[in-house]
Amino acid sequence: MTSTLQPVTATEAVKRPGRWLALSVLVLAVLLVAVDATVLGLATPYISEDLEPTGTQLLWIGDVYSFVIAGLLVSMGSLGDRIGRKRILLLGATAFGAISVLNAYATTPELLILARALLGVAGATLMPATLALIRNLFHDPRERSLAVGIWGAAASAGTAIGPIVGGFLLEHFWWGSVFLINLPVMAVLVVVGIRFLPESRDPNPGPWDMAGVALSLVGVIGVVYAVKETAAHGITWEPVAAGALGAAALYAFVRRQLTLPAPLLDMRLFRNHGFSGAVLADLLTILGLSGLVFFLSQYLQLVQGRGPLEAGLAELPAAVGAVAAGLVAGTVARRYSVRAVVAGGLAAIGLALASLTLLDQSTGYPMLGAALLVVGVGAGFSFTVTADVILSSVPKEQAGAASAVSETAYELGAALGIAVLGSIVTGVYREFASPAGTPEGAHESLGGAVEAASGMSANSAQDLLASAREAFVDGLTLAAGAGAAVLLATAVAAWFMLKDQRLDSRP
Repeated sequence: MTSTLQPVTATEAVKRPGRWLALSVLVLAVLLVAVDATVLGLATPYISEDLEPTGTQLLWIGDVYSFVIAGLLVSMGSLGDRIGRKRILLLGATAFGAISVLNAYATTPELLILARALLGVAGATLMPATLALIRNLFHDPRERSLAVGIWGAAASAGTAIGPIVGGFLLEHFWWGSVFLINLPVMAVLVVVGIRFLPESRDPNPGPWDMAGVALSLVGVIGVVYAVKETAAHGITWEPVAAGALGAAALYAFVRRQLTLPAPLLDMRLFRNHGFSGAVLADLLTILGLSGLVFFLSQYLQLVQGRGPLEAGLAELPAAVGAVAAGLVAGTVARRYSVRAVVAGGLAAIGLALASLTLLDQSTGYPMLGAALLVVGVGAGFSFTVTADVILSSVPKEQAGAASAVSETAYELGAALGIAVLGSIVTGVYREFASPAGTPEGAHESLGGAVEAASGMSANSAQDLLASAREAFVDGLTLAAGAGAAVLLATAVAAWFMLKDQRLDSRP
């Protein structure tokens, strides 16, 4: 009888009393990042009108944050393992709040791009630390699954809160106000985190590999830049050179990590089929979704004429579906299987995106809302379970580095999605026929066309807007079709790569 009780006693010993309160602090960090990512899309038409960026600059404003954060996540996750995850989380949150002010008061497209890049540096410290701290706070597998579900639900809730709060601010203040909502969240996070978050680190981390940091940053940014520029402007020597440099840097990074006794990233983690399958699923899912998400707010506002608050509320079903699915994903995956839940979720997203190829300028909200709800449910199931698989595949000492790989896949997918699918939308849009005397800026973005129309005669303005909106919707539906193909292919790949994968059920 004593021997059967002992494991339970050991488990209870690691169930520290403040773990759920500590989780609430980590949820605030996730909200900080999720809100920032979603309000940008809503503010894009106002940024276009005020700062008058070119189409390429607008894409850079949207994805430079993801470029930088993707290049630094592994390095920052490893740094957190070394100097302490609580410390790097609190430092990163403080910097995130301060740099948000710079974003809010940017006066040129170039300054806003720089501010978004600096925000990426700060953001790279947050997400790996939150997942790694969950791995160290919750040793019981079922509790950890629930904690990961809450973590994912918070990210989804942030995508809902961001547009609604952002929409309210945009209707009453200038576009920079949407970045200032980070400040109160950051303040609460730091004050509560100092008191309740436990510190954790790798007890034997080894030195931090600065050469590896530089190689990973150059590698990721070089490759993503090459993809983005090739998709936008075709094959020229500049993106080819950047891609070659990036590929060489990544190759050198992998070789270096395999030879170091204490690497930034243990490349042997990828020998685990569950780990590598979950990472690949995350990357391709976000790639297929992000281009659509980036342009959806513009469709709701500039094509269908909704106000920013109404547009934010219109996107709510996706977040509601993701929150609901995320909270039960671990239980469902244990009852059925990991691969069934992940592949099923991805297939649902793919079919929902396929339905959006039928969008036109007057599509009713019931169809759009239903598609967004299905996207949210599918994402809630797949992302929560893949995060759990990634965390449970590694020792807790490597939780920061493993979490960073997961988040790198997410951010890299976002950058590539905006670059590739965004370039499809922009490329189709630029070719629309416009009335004589139309300013060049009208062909750079739909926001530019709306601005140009305000200075034209009534008939010319009407013709310009009709043609521009039709071209924008054509590009959007083409991008939705491409995203659907990516998601359905990823569902098939996940079905095979996650075969025999199980979530740990031991108490």
